[in-house]
Amino acid sequence: MNNFEPTIVGLLCRWCTYQAADTAGTSRKKYPANIKPVRIQCSGRIDPTFVLQAFEHGADGVFIGGCHPGECHYGEGNYNTMKRIPILKKVLKQRGIDPERIKLEWISAAESNKFTQTVTEFTEKIKELGPLNWREVSP
Repeated sequence: MNNFEPTIVGLLCRWCTYQAADTAGTSRKKYPANIKPVRIQCSGRIDPTFVLQAFEHGADGVFIGGCHPGECHYGEGNYNTMKRIPILKKVLKQRGIDPERIKLEWISAAESNKFTQTVTEFTEKIKELGPLNWREVSP
């Protein structure tokens, strides 16, 4: 377990969080390479089944990043996400998956430091939780 390196799927809004990740990379800021970024148009476009599929296909954690509330490029997309996450966490708990394996954070394009800090902290949290053995916890 000491050598456990989690796989984290990052579902990142193309307008804000993905840009923050890009800026962090081009600025050579250090953060764990565990996150596998997936650029999406808006956090509001994330279907909860995407998260379940990420876990089913081997992810140990899922990080969702979007625009700050009130700053969504599509109006209300992030408000929709805000409503879905608590429900999704209940579904995960019902399936025996610790709800802390999913994280939602609002990170603007100008917040590359916040991106690196948040991803680092989330990676450490997932390391503490250990590997997710989907086949063992999913009914």
